[in-house]
Amino acid sequence: MSANAALVFGTDTETVRIEAWGAHSVRVRAATGPAGLFTELPGALDRPPSPSVARLDGGRLVNGRITVAVEDGRIRFLHTAGGRELLAERGTRAFTPGPRVLPGPDDESRAIEQHFTAYDGERLHGLGQQPHGRLDQKGHVVDLVQRNTVVSIPFLHSSRGYGLLWNNPALGRVELGADTTRWVADAGDRIDYWVTAGDSPAEILAAYAEATGPAPELPSWATGFWQSKLRYRSQEELLSVAREHRARGLPLSVIVCDFFHWPRMGDWRFDEADWPDPAAMIAELDGMGVKLAVSVWPTVDRESENFAALEAAGHLVGDVRGGLLTHTWPAVGSDRSPCALIDSTDPAAREAMWAIMRRNYPGVAVFWLDANEPVGPPWTGRRARYAIGDGAAFGNVYGALHHRAFTEGQRADGVERPLSLVRSTWAGGQRDGIALWSGDVAPTFASFAAQITAGLNVAMSGIPWWHTDIGGFSGGDPGDPAYRELLVRWFQYGTFSPVMRLHGDRRPHFTSFSTDMTGGPNEVWSYGEEAYAILREHLAVRERLRPYLATLSREAHLTGAPPMRPLFFDFPGDERAWDVADQFMLGPDLLVAPVTTAGARSREVHLPAGANWRGLGAGDVIEGGTTVEAAAPLERIPVFVREGAEVFTYAV
Repeated sequence: MSANAALVFGTDTETVRIEAWGAHSVRVRAATGPAGLFTELPGALDRPPSPSVARLDGGRLVNGRITVAVEDGRIRFLHTAGGRELLAERGTRAFTPGPRVLPGPDDESRAIEQHFTAYDGERLHGLGQQPHGRLDQKGHVVDLVQRNTVVSIPFLHSSRGYGLLWNNPALGRVELGADTTRWVADAGDRIDYWVTAGDSPAEILAAYAEATGPAPELPSWATGFWQSKLRYRSQEELLSVAREHRARGLPLSVIVCDFFHWPRMGDWRFDEADWPDPAAMIAELDGMGVKLAVSVWPTVDRESENFAALEAAGHLVGDVRGGLLTHTWPAVGSDRSPCALIDSTDPAAREAMWAIMRRNYPGVAVFWLDANEPVGPPWTGRRARYAIGDGAAFGNVYGALHHRAFTEGQRADGVERPLSLVRSTWAGGQRDGIALWSGDVAPTFASFAAQITAGLNVAMSGIPWWHTDIGGFSGGDPGDPAYRELLVRWFQYGTFSPVMRLHGDRRPHFTSFSTDMTGGPNEVWSYGEEAYAILREHLAVRERLRPYLATLSREAHLTGAPPMRPLFFDFPGDERAWDVADQFMLGPDLLVAPVTTAGARSREVHLPAGANWRGLGAGDVIEGGTTVEAAAPLERIPVFVREGAEVFTYAV
């Protein structure tokens, strides 16, 4: 038996290697020649695999639950115990390419493709954060790109009992069709994917976490309430909000300093005019038990004090057309100024950036890595020339390598549990200690509903710590009764989310997109007395949940189980649980049913078979496998506790 048992075969145009890669898992690589198999790409599988009990048996590779067979150059993945087909490459059809498409020496295209058989009734989850509002993504074409509100993580979880990682950071797409599942990379020189077999979703995600790296535990303070708005414009304004929380007896764990607190983008420091004594500010916050989060962007204004040194050292992203890749952003004293990007794909650039952060932001507990897709128009990803290669081939991994700079820096400085708030990541990003959020989403009930499925697919992509801007980002009038209802319902959902953060650019807007911009009030007392009473109660609920969340943080670290997950994660034997897209489990014991319809005061709730349930507020025990019409007054949403669990949330 060997941890690196492998099958190797060749065709006229390629060499293929299939090897054990962790328990119950295999890695498949194909290239036009043997040398191309072992050139590592940056990203998810850059760690040595864990030991396995793999063996070669009659021309097959057997590794725990998964067995791999090769038939006429076509790879099939089988469940070892019963021989059931989990997944298979699509066979060659007349006058069509085979299951693997690699560019030949005379091919001007650099695109590569991998084709698999599609299966009727298969449900597919994961692929990061997609705003289409679907939990099961079968039938969708999903672009593999990074954008504001879109996070590409090319990992699929299948109801057939396998997980598949497309280990390629290139821009591209995956087509989840009726007859074929096709992965496409716009540029590359080899195929690289990883498959695991599991008898439950928990086993599949545990194998994925082991292969790509475990998420560290959250710092204890991060499970509390985070307060934010666009934007607190001065040290005194930010401190006044923290003081008001304390005066009212409201819990507060983190307060956020948003963008344009700097003189120029890329200075990466506080502007002394509005933030005269950051050390004193942080000390006062610490005295109240509040941590400071600070927004930093990867953009560097040409007029920034750091621009010349970063350019001279080659630490800025180039443009395939020559020079630096730039885009204009607001700047002090002008409507727009050209800004470059730090090249976070270069370890030396990451070290240089962190040195500036360490010097200019001492005492800051968490960095908010906004716009780390990187931000810019759609052509940014294709025109970029990074240290590791061009944007078409490597564009999806930039955001993850950017947040790695902060993790590496904090760990080198002795931070045991680093945490960054990020808008983009890639496969394996969870190991860097990140809290992903869903970007600049609209403040509407329809947008709110789409966040639920987006978050559940993020969870099934191996990212445990995810959340939304409570209330939506771009708009919302605190004086409008209709918006107040939305804010209350979103806040209730946020109470039971892995991270709870209130944020948004509320009306009235101060100005258009500029360095002077700021939104209206966005504190829990900004929405009228009726809403305030409800929000205050939910802050207390969140505080009572924090010991439970700490337990879930430990579980996520040890097993890869996401705190927020679809019903089928814990109840795969309940057929209906696979189709419920508007409820979720918070850990194994709490079932949460958000209210995403204006005016609704009840909603249908499915209670999965396999447990009995107690409704909070009523206390009655209900048998699992039941669908009920649950009361949902404005004061609370339906939440049920698994019978026998000791989790206290709403007062009973």
